[in-house]
Amino acid sequence: MTPRSQSPAPPHHAGRAHTDGLIGFLSDSPTPYHAVRSAAELLEKAGFRQLDETEAWDAAGGGTGGRGHYVVRGGALIAWYVPAGAGPATPYRIIGAHTDSPNLRVKPVPDTGSNGWRQIGMEIYGGTLLNTWLDRDLGLAGRLSMRDGTTRLVDISRPLLRVPQLAIHLDRQVNDGLKLDRQRHMTPVWGLGTPREGDLIGFVAEEAGVAPEEITGWDLMAHSVEPPAYIGRDEELLAGPRMDNLLSVHAGAVALADAAARGELPAIPVLAAFDHEENGSQSDTGAEGPLLGSVLERSVFARGGGYEDRARAYAGSVCLSSDTGHAVHPNYSERHDPGHLPKPNGGPILKVNVNQRYATDGSGRAVFAAACERAGVPWQTFVSNNEMPCGTTIGPITAARHGISTVDVGVAILSMHSARELCGVDDPHLLTRCMSGFLTG
Repeated sequence: MTPRSQSPAPPHHAGRAHTDGLIGFLSDSPTPYHAVRSAAELLEKAGFRQLDETEAWDAAGGGTGGRGHYVVRGGALIAWYVPAGAGPATPYRIIGAHTDSPNLRVKPVPDTGSNGWRQIGMEIYGGTLLNTWLDRDLGLAGRLSMRDGTTRLVDISRPLLRVPQLAIHLDRQVNDGLKLDRQRHMTPVWGLGTPREGDLIGFVAEEAGVAPEEITGWDLMAHSVEPPAYIGRDEELLAGPRMDNLLSVHAGAVALADAAARGELPAIPVLAAFDHEENGSQSDTGAEGPLLGSVLERSVFARGGGYEDRARAYAGSVCLSSDTGHAVHPNYSERHDPGHLPKPNGGPILKVNVNQRYATDGSGRAVFAAACERAGVPWQTFVSNNEMPCGTTIGPITAARHGISTVDVGVAILSMHSARELCGVDDPHLLTRCMSGFLTG
């Protein structure tokens, strides 16, 4: 037997450098606000500059050719690059994604507990797999709203919270079906003693280096502190948090920066990373809000256009809505459509649902196929089992709100909506190459 220390190194996987970058992105982005900051930093390195929504956008702002711009609103980011020679009616090529993930979020009155335990009150955000948050070391991160009107990000990425599961000795039937009460069973512990009002926010203020009385609001959430990791005998898989959907945000930012570096483009490439997709997208930073339309319209006006130019630009635009999809599960293959079984490292997936839970149609399929062919990457198709309700994305919302042709795509993963998800190591890079082919084709 070959000693472990002498076992051969795992083979090189295509795009390993890209996936290394994704690991850093996931680690630096425990909340939507941090994800926006991470994406902005990536784009800043590529020459993009931030615009203020409250200021006028003249040609030197949002309209000048050969420049990249972005705006940030809370947990959402819209970025675009205006190629040299772009006119008012030049169409857009949009990559859509979302920055939020299902998790546990701190309640307005957080300090609670009983029987000598200090606990933190949490609301359940999105359709999370509750059991994946049990017995897991959790940190705390988010956004603090200050008395002077500014905001400050905070990230406590060390074991701080834990949601303890009931021992099997006190629930002998637990393995016959675990049922969790969202109110009673999902409250993490973080210490011993009697809870006192202001404990948590006082602690967070100290971690952030600010006075507690200066904090007038907060958006705080728990996250697993276990770092992303390559796993498997040959390290063919990547396990990590928030792949749904920071994998797509990272891929979109990299693809947009790559498109900007090429200069001459047939359309204006855009990255639209929204918040609140996991609870319906109905917010000023969600896909159903006015943010994307406002930014695109102002960009048309900054290039000297009017309503007619805006209508022409939208009519010629296409959106690639990118979100994770379901890889075939080896233990539950009967839950999948037998003719559509996406596999890890098989390339990005085209997501289809004739009831418009996904926005893909035949023309969208052609756009996606052309992008993959241009990039030289394989691709797969996902369709839900007819007996299984189909999830949805920002795709149908974007198409309906803006009248822009939209196609839904993504990367196949396992454990979707878990505190820790799983994908093939090559797929993030293959998706990015597809996005680059889409933006530049």
